[in-house]
Order: sequence, then C-alpha cells, then structure tokens
Amino acid sequence: MSWLSSSQGVVLTAYHPSGKDQAVGGNHGKVGEEATPSRKYGQYTMNQEVTKVSEKPPYDRSSSQDSLDELSMEDYWTELENIKKSSENRQDQEVVVVKEPDEGELEEEWLKEAGLSNLFGESAGDPQESMVFLSTLTRTQAAAVQKRVETVSQTLRKKNKQYQIPDVRDIFAQQTESKEKAPDGTESQSVRTNENKYQGKDDQASSLVVGEKELIPLVPEEAPASETDINLEVSFAEQAVNQKESSKEKPQKSRGDDAPLLNFRLPKDKTGTTKIGDLAPQDMKKVCHLALIELTALYDVLGVELKQQKAVKIKTKDSGLFCVPLTVLLEQDQRKVPGTRIPLIFQKLISRIEEGGLETEGLLRIPGAAIRIKNLCQELEAKFYEGTFNWESVKQHDAASLLKLFIRELPQPLLSVEYLKAFQAVQNLPTKRQQLQALNLLVILLPDANRDTLKALLEFLQRVIDNRDKNKMTTMNVAMVMAPNLFMCHALGLKCSEQREFVMAAGTANIMHLLIKYQKLLWTIPKFIVNQVRKQNTENHKKDKKAMKKLLKKMAYDREKYEKQDKSTNDADIPQGVIRVQAPHLSKVSMAIQLTEELKASDVLARFLSQESGIAQTLKKGEVFLYEIGGNIGERCLDEDTYMKDLYQLNPNAEWVIKSKPS
Repeated sequence: MSWLSSSQGVVLTAYHPSGKDQAVGGNHGKVGEEATPSRKYGQYTMNQEVTKVSEKPPYDRSSSQDSLDELSMEDYWTELENIKKSSENRQDQEVVVVKEPDEGELEEEWLKEAGLSNLFGESAGDPQESMVFLSTLTRTQAAAVQKRVETVSQTLRKKNKQYQIPDVRDIFAQQTESKEKAPDGTESQSVRTNENKYQGKDDQASSLVVGEKELIPLVPEEAPASETDINLEVSFAEQAVNQKESSKEKPQKSRGDDAPLLNFRLPKDKTGTTKIGDLAPQDMKKVCHLALIELTALYDVLGVELKQQKAVKIKTKDSGLFCVPLTVLLEQDQRKVPGTRIPLIFQKLISRIEEGGLETEGLLRIPGAAIRIKNLCQELEAKFYEGTFNWESVKQHDAASLLKLFIRELPQPLLSVEYLKAFQAVQNLPTKRQQLQALNLLVILLPDANRDTLKALLEFLQRVIDNRDKNKMTTMNVAMVMAPNLFMCHALGLKCSEQREFVMAAGTANIMHLLIKYQKLLWTIPKFIVNQVRKQNTENHKKDKKAMKKLLKKMAYDREKYEKQDKSTNDADIPQGVIRVQAPHLSKVSMAIQLTEELKASDVLARFLSQESGIAQTLKKGEVFLYEIGGNIGERCLDEDTYMKDLYQLNPNAEWVIKSKPS
C-alpha cells in the first residue's frame, strides 16, 4: 500500500458503528490502473466508501420536492460544484481508516465520557465516587446509564472477565419506587403542567416527504411567526416521554399549516440564565457529563440511534495554517497572542471579508477563482506568521472561499469526530423543539476550541444575514451554502442513492439553519442541568462534612465548637436579608446590599461602578461581572437580569464577588 506510506498529511483511524475495516484514501483506482483524483470535499471523511458524487439529483419531482426547490436548494448544489472545482486544485492530504468497534466498546467509551468509568472494570468494586452523581439523575437519564452498563457488563462476562459489575437497578431503586416523581421531586403532573406552559401550539412542523423520510422545512424569514419560550427547566428526555404519554391519552391534533412558523425564545429566569463560559471548569465538567447522558436519553426515548465516532490514531501537521488541528493552531497563535481562543487566520479571514463590506451581493455564495485560491493558500502558509503577507491582494470573494476551505480542511471536523454523526442525526428528530434541544446539548459537548470557533463562525454568518436586504443572503441562503462545508464529509462519502443524497442535503441545511438562527439559545446551559450540578455539589459537601467531622473527632477536637463555627461562617455581622458583595479590584472593595424583590445583578454592579471616577467607570463597564461563588456552585458569572433575592434563596451560602472574566 505505497499510496498509504507516501501520503503527506493526515492519517485518521476512527471507530465506525457499521461496516468492515476499510481504508478510505484520497486517491482510488482499480488494480493496474493509475489512480485518479477523487472528488474530495475536505481533509477528512468518516464514511465507508468514496464514490463519485453526481450533480443535483435529476428527480421526477413530487409536490414536496417542488417545495424543497422553493427553499433554494440550488445554492446547496452550486456550493458542492464550487467545492469540487477548488478540490481538484488541492493535493490530497490524508487517508482515513475506518474501524468497526468490538462489542461493548462504544458503550464502555460512553460511560468513560459520562464520568462513570468506575461502574465497570477493575475500579468497579468501589463506585462511591459515582453514587452522588447517579442519585441526581432523572428517570430517563438513569435508564440510559443502566442500558449502557448492562451492555458492558454482558460483554465483560462473555470475555470471562472477573470484574464485579454492580447492578445499577439497586442504585436507581429510589427512582423506580417513585415513578410519579419528577427530577426535582414534584409530582409528575406538575411537570406536565410546567411543560405544557411552554408547549403553546403544536411545534410539529408540517413535513415534506422524500421517499420514506420526512423533512422539517425551512421557513422564509419574512413569513409571520409566533414565538414561545423553550422549556429549559425540565429534562428534555422527560418532556419527550410526557409528550408521548399525552399523545396516547389524547390523539394528536392534525398538524396546522402555521406550525413551521413557530419560533422559540429563551425564557426569563429569575435566578439568571447560565451561558457556556459562565461556570468554573469543575462544574462545566459535570455539565458535560450530564449533557451526554441527557442527549443519549433523549435519543433513546425518540428511538433515534446515537453512536459516537472515536478518533483512535491521528497523524497531523504540527505547523502551518491549513490541514492543521485547531488545538495545534491555537498553541501556535497563543505564543503570539496570549489568551486567544480562535485561530488568528480564522479571525483575519473574517476581518478581511468584513473590510470589503457585508452588503456585497452573493457574499459567501460566489466563489473565488480556484487557481488563485490555491496560490493564496501557499502564500499564506509561507508569510502569514512572518507578517509579510499582502492582504490587499485578497479579494473579498477569495477571503470567503479561503474561510470555507479552512473549515473543510481541518483534520477533524469543526463539529468534531465524536459528534459529527450525532449532529447529523438531529434531522431525524420529529419536532423542531426536540431538534433545538439536541443541538443545545451537542454544542455543550463540543471541545472548547471547536465550540469557540463555531461560535465565531455563526456570529459572523449572522452579521452577513443582517445585511440581507443588500447582499441577498438570507438565513436560508447562508445555511444552504455553509451546510456542505460543515457536513459534506459525512453526507457525501457514502455510496447511496440520489434520493438519499437529496435527503441528506435538505437535512443538513436545516441543521445549519437552526445553528445560525438559534445560536444564543444553543449556547445556554439548561437550568435543569445547572440544578443537577447544584444537587451534586450539595451532596458532595455533605459527604465531605461528614468525613471532616469524623476526622476532627479522631483528632480530639471540640466537635461542638467546630459545628458552631461552621454554622456562623456566612452569617457573621450580616443582618438578615442583606448580602455582602466583595469587589477587590474596584475603588469600593466591599458593600452590604439590602435584598429587595426587584434588585438585579446589574443594579449591584451599577452601585459599585458609581464609586469609580469617570474614565475608570467607562473602562470597567462591560469588563467586570458579579459572580456567585461557593455554596452549591463552584463559580458562576451572573447575567445582568438575575434577581438577587431569588438567587440568594437558591444558594444562601454563596459569596458574591465582582471581578473580570478569565481570558
């Protein structure tokens, strides 16, 4: 296999849930024939076979397919052709080896990523670390964990492993005994009432049918739409179960013609909305564990298969700009600009596009010349970090083509090897609400570098869309153009029918549309997950306190004195209904604040900033934030609309500190 050893770029070995072990290379040819360049759309692929992809499928169109044409699918197929032309001028960069996992391997990996590796294997004899975590799970989350533990347990027994596998049914006994209880302990009927408050109209979109596949159509931006809050207080999987039970009791109403017009917004939360980046790393790690379990539970309830890919072995370039892993790029960039979280070349390309004006008609849709793009890539590789590259020579459409090329040629997809299939599977979920819920959890699960770069991309795309009256690029148009750049490696490497290809195109464009339109919602950590983290922290504190008391008793300390000190730590010199806020970096370093029903975090900040001089006040505004620290949370940056009295009641043992966000 000389073609394997002579490859200059990436070698990616990954688990694949189906098919035999195969090698997927940049060049393929029959035995005895000279290899010819394949149609290559990016610098990675996760699929079984690379086949020549036809142009826009020549269908006998039904009325539903006519509807898809109305949704500007032409932009999608045109973008594919542009990608093909640019790829023909780029040298193949990698070989991808796809491996079928052994039985139970995916489930074992899942449990590790969910923070539950001590439920099996050599450490299974002492699963105490996971007990607190498991006790906070919902019924559906517990069922998802139990299903994976049982699969791993059976696999280990088959392999004659002598490890002790705990029966998770014992761990979740309290939940099976109280099936009528919701995650927060309230009666399940009240959960349904709370959930129905958010349901509003039926959000099941009137669907388009291609073959046996239903597609939720995109809706033109100018169409009138009603808005409803999305429920972030109740587990998404529990909502899906309740919806199923409700539909059995009361047959679902026929789908209204206005259903696709239903839009979702973030609900107002008096204890504050928590965004990704607001929590301390130790709590964010717990959030990710819970998000993986919740996503799996949601897919289980809805009958959608969720199998993660796993990158086992990856050889990549260790320097340069294109075909370089995000983490490597950021290491390079942070040596030049400490604290940067988004690759400098990515930032510069966006900046160059914006310098040309976002009103340019066809921006992102019109490609640069393929040969010119190839030459610019080579020049950028040689001169970017030296600071000698002439950006004036880069036309606006060239910069847009380079930006899309950068995304396609990442050795691992921007949506990550692990979760690319899960992002794609979002199109199989039955309602727009559930699609958004799944995307929310998937965004949380992305590695930091991928998530930060994706956020920068989506924010830029929204700025393009904000100029749609002049550039003629609506959310729909931009979604059609960008979808193949993020998803094509997964959608188009499969040997599949033209009909399936059409379905994949529409589905991934719909996902891209949701990512752009609902990016603020998708970067929010659901309240029910934050509450589960609070419960875990509370239980861990109780466990730690018991251990400390036992230790103090052994050391012959006065236990009564310790308890008295512990009780009065947060109450000393602070009257009831008053909090003390610390601001070590401001002129006024401490202030007692009387809690009222209407007092918000923004009011607290305003009181401190009013003590600053004029210039300092301007500089500090927007740079410092009020934090909730300790108690049942590690650290949390508060949004300005947080009602302080409501949050104090939720976490009375917290300290309150004004400081800047870490870079």
